[in-house]
Amino acid sequence: MKRVVITGLGIVSPVGTGIDYAWKNILAGKSGIRKVTEFDVSDIASQIAGFPIRGTNPGDFNPDSVIDPREQRKMENTILYALVAADEAIKDAGLIDYTGDKNRIGVSVGSGVGGLSTISENDVIIMKEGARFVSPFFVPKSVVNMPAGHISIKYGFGGPNIAMATACATGSHSIGEGAEIIKRGDADIMVCGGSESAVCRLGMIGFAAMRALSTRNDEPEKASRPWDKDRDGFVIGEGAGILILEEYEHAIKRGAKIYGEVAGFGMTADAYHITAPAPNGVGGKRSMEIALNKAGLNPEDVDYINAHGTSTGLGDVGELIAVRELFGNGKTCMSSTKSMTGHLLGAAGAIEAVFCTLAIRDNIVPPTINLENPIDEVGDFNLVPNKAQKREVNVALSNSFGFGGTNASLILKSVK
Repeated sequence: MKRVVITGLGIVSPVGTGIDYAWKNILAGKSGIRKVTEFDVSDIASQIAGFPIRGTNPGDFNPDSVIDPREQRKMENTILYALVAADEAIKDAGLIDYTGDKNRIGVSVGSGVGGLSTISENDVIIMKEGARFVSPFFVPKSVVNMPAGHISIKYGFGGPNIAMATACATGSHSIGEGAEIIKRGDADIMVCGGSESAVCRLGMIGFAAMRALSTRNDEPEKASRPWDKDRDGFVIGEGAGILILEEYEHAIKRGAKIYGEVAGFGMTADAYHITAPAPNGVGGKRSMEIALNKAGLNPEDVDYINAHGTSTGLGDVGELIAVRELFGNGKTCMSSTKSMTGHLLGAAGAIEAVFCTLAIRDNIVPPTINLENPIDEVGDFNLVPNKAQKREVNVALSNSFGFGGTNASLILKSVK
């Protein structure tokens, strides 16, 4: 059986663009949630979000350094985020001057909802100005597979090219399936992850209509508070996370830096409800069990869990019950980095896999901030409240659960 390792990382997120900057802020417990001022939110119940700050300062999102500004007019943020994160990851993996067969490098980058802002903007144009004013780039900017397509075009990667669209499990599914492509021998290297840019009027109005979003508008940084009794919904976010996955022997042969290994991948369906999780998180529990099985590991081998942990009533409780049933109160701990980034939908699992990889590298686990008044179900389970914890991390598990009852679990481990 082929082994799959991680040789490059890249990120665009509400807590910063660039691995070093974002990780520093995550460990410091810094929130990236803020009041939305880029468009009118006065008629929306939730007026806060987590999204990258565009600028030229360190940690800002600056696509000009990767994409010609003239070309950017043909793209929307879902594509731009993916390209910037991919560029960092590809450079990190030492693939910019790669002389091997680029037809053996593929891309597995998806999006939960695709170019929602572009769809919304063009609908307004049709209503106000008429059909002939719609951009010819409307469709190429908005379809879900365009981030993956642009990455392959920019870098000449001619291998397998796929784009998952499994709601909030997209990023994790993209990484898991990318690893499977390598294991079955269809590629040596895969650029994997997720990208999302749903912070627009249509996106926020849609989720607000479901009463899914936090309305703590006066305290944006305290709005995302998984497992806290005072939580009132999730905070929508956007950005991208990219991991370079590579067949182990191939990575060794070219002298690549290795962060860790994708050891297990599980996916299941709740087969229960379009938005609510199955009672007690049983679908997510099966997903974790499958990932452990494939990795050849037991629950007690897991040192850290990055939870789906969105800050919603049913979801938080269901996942916690499932984790406690499977892992007990042993040595593992669990935190939700969504308390700082918000929920990046299709990109969530990707950036959280990045954080798990860094936790393994640095032997430190990020906190769950705003956990001030834990729900009763927490008991004495270690949810890493408010401050990062130094601890040995050899094995990390990352959960992603999406609308439609789709679940994904990834197990990453150190390579020694």
